[in-house]
Amino acid sequence: MTTSATPAAPTVDELESQELRLVLPHFTYEDAWALGTLLVDLARERRAPVAVDITRGGQQLFHAALPGSTPDNDAWISRKRRVVERYGCSSLLVGTRFRAKGTTFEESSRLDPDAYAAHGGAFPIAVKGAGVIGTVVVSGLPQLEDHAMVVSALEHFMP
Repeated sequence: MTTSATPAAPTVDELESQELRLVLPHFTYEDAWALGTLLVDLARERRAPVAVDITRGGQQLFHAALPGSTPDNDAWISRKRRVVERYGCSSLLVGTRFRAKGTTFEESSRLDPDAYAAHGGAFPIAVKGAGVIGTVVVSGLPQLEDHAMVVSALEHFMP
């Protein structure tokens, strides 16, 4: 189980600010490995039963499943990743925007909930001058903790 406290739910403005701040100068195969292993190290430190996934341009560049994770985490990864690919922003931001409008993603997006999940944990990999080129996803914790783990890793990863 994790040793960190559940973070407070961020606002739309806070989530948008994270995305503006966490834009990388580049993202190579080596960067995917470094970011993925950083996330695995964070998860191990916290004893978090998560799966980690990184894709770029539709290609899976990194995947790891830690003890306690299950095949369901891989299904959640796919559903959350599709939200980032469709909307170009974090899965938590998408869900938060719907809630801010007084509805839910499931009620109002008109997308199949078996294929899309606007729950925290998937974050866009954005590169300066190129925009969103991929995703980094964590699944296995409550959604705010999944999101916070990805953001923490990206903050440490930034040059």
